[in-house]
Amino acid sequence: MSIETQHFLPGPCNGLGDIAGLRVGHAHDATVRTGVSLALGDAPMLAAVDVRGGAPGTRETDLLGASATVERVDAIVLSGGSAFGLEAASAVQSALAKQGRGFAVGNARVPLVPQAILFDLLNGGEALDPASGLYGRLGAQAVKALAQATGQADQQGAIGAGFGATTGAGPGGLGTASLRHRDGWSLAALVAVNAVGSPFCDASADQLWAEPWLLAGDLPSRPSQPAATRMGASPLPMSLKGHDLGANTSIGLIATDLPLTQKQLRRVAAMAHNGLARALRPSHTPLDGDTLFAVSTGARGQPLDEAALYDLAIIGELLADCVTRAVARGVEAGRAFWQAAA
Repeated sequence: MSIETQHFLPGPCNGLGDIAGLRVGHAHDATVRTGVSLALGDAPMLAAVDVRGGAPGTRETDLLGASATVERVDAIVLSGGSAFGLEAASAVQSALAKQGRGFAVGNARVPLVPQAILFDLLNGGEALDPASGLYGRLGAQAVKALAQATGQADQQGAIGAGFGATTGAGPGGLGTASLRHRDGWSLAALVAVNAVGSPFCDASADQLWAEPWLLAGDLPSRPSQPAATRMGASPLPMSLKGHDLGANTSIGLIATDLPLTQKQLRRVAAMAHNGLARALRPSHTPLDGDTLFAVSTGARGQPLDEAALYDLAIIGELLADCVTRAVARGVEAGRAFWQAAA
């Protein structure tokens, strides 16, 4: 296989809906201003993870290490709620067990559901009651809400794990983006943008750091501009929304239906973090818990040869581009939602 970047265009869903063998469900609580997003494979998916922030909150990431026994997982969960949100994956696990899903151990089956959380407890919503079981309920609702339709644009903004997300410049949100190869397989990203930093290089002019990477149709509400005119010669500003350890975190998932190995997924997960660094300034700070999962359903295309390092590098770079675009789309849609709600 020889992969060329000109062979890609945004997929019809411009998100995870373009990945064959993968479904997405969301649930949120508007009172507490928080939510859960779930990516479920039709079959167990090869998976990897890369954590770059200094204050992460995760579950089952050790399962995805290079020395671990199991390479495939049933689902990935992203959630608000800080550590309280980790109960969402338990609810998803229970629901999948009832469906007969999971890793077989004798006569028992154990669904494998890694998770990452973000901090959204101080975003203006009602205070969370830790004993309420909210995230268990939201996890179960996300299972029921799994997207069944195809050919529809993925939801953006105040939805799922991005419902209560914020950034150093205001609202955050959940964003997606994709690229489809002319041979039919796709690359995609979903990011819940909750960064301590800012997505804007000039908030007063609505200039996003991500703009040079945006494609036609990514942000329908704003006209496109030549990339060379966007950044100007101004200093590189930074905006921090707060200084509380762990009170932030952008989390996400990159996915493909191309059959990649776990080793290959581990590399593209690392490369995909470049997409966060392009779109958010600063990123990967001691105050964030930036975490990206990577999955392959293997439902389309041919396996990538282990020696095809150039092709793998192109895939990793294009996935980073998807992450950058997803951040911009999530922030734009989230800001529009909260402005309309004000």
